[in-house]
Amino acid sequence: MALSVGGVAVAEGLDQVTFGTNWFAQAEHGGFYQAVAEGIYEDYGLDVAIRMGGPQVNNMQLLMGRRYEFSMGYPIAAINAVNEGLPVVTVAASFQGDPQGLLAHPHVESLEELVGKPVYIASSSHTTFWPWLKAEYGYTDDMVRPYTFSVQPFLNSEDVVQQGYVTSEPFAMEKGGVAPNVFLFADYGYPPYATTIETRRDIIENRPDVVRRFVQASLEGWKSYMENRAGTDLDQGR
Repeated sequence: MALSVGGVAVAEGLDQVTFGTNWFAQAEHGGFYQAVAEGIYEDYGLDVAIRMGGPQVNNMQLLMGRRYEFSMGYPIAAINAVNEGLPVVTVAASFQGDPQGLLAHPHVESLEELVGKPVYIASSSHTTFWPWLKAEYGYTDDMVRPYTFSVQPFLNSEDVVQQGYVTSEPFAMEKGGVAPNVFLFADYGYPPYATTIETRRDIIENRPDVVRRFVQASLEGWKSYMENRAGTDLDQGR
């Protein structure tokens, strides 16, 4: 027996799906958690388990190893994976632009002024926005310092620059007594979408209805989250 959900026929039993996020639970993931909390995935015939990411979690590996049906991705990483022959496909994007940027002390007024300063970035950034900054602004690899996901080095020195989400790290810095200047990459022409949904090619070919339902339910989760975040507790940032 089947029922119709959102115009899509689905089995009466729920299809089990595992979705891996790219970091610990945070507000930037809210739409997916909202879809669980509000029963939106269930309305679409899905039993979704969300697995949190982190600095030691390799989502691409888990997706390719069939531990996940879907993962939260990033366009440049997906392009690199396709170039390596991996059957990964990006099927949706939650954010029109990347919320990532560089955070500097108030006396810094442009990205050009950061040339030569120590910039704290994560290892994954070496294959995403850092090559773009090198090409566009003349940054060099000797500027790089390892980012430890803490704002303390920034608060301790006016010369330190670090990566961060516009929706997260600036608030922690302000609590520490510094209101940073935020240089949002998307405002300077950095093109990628963000918080994408990735899956494998075999799932698209063999379970296209599951892909459609997961994408639609996730988008409805984001709509619900923006209108009413009562179903989740993710508004404290990272």
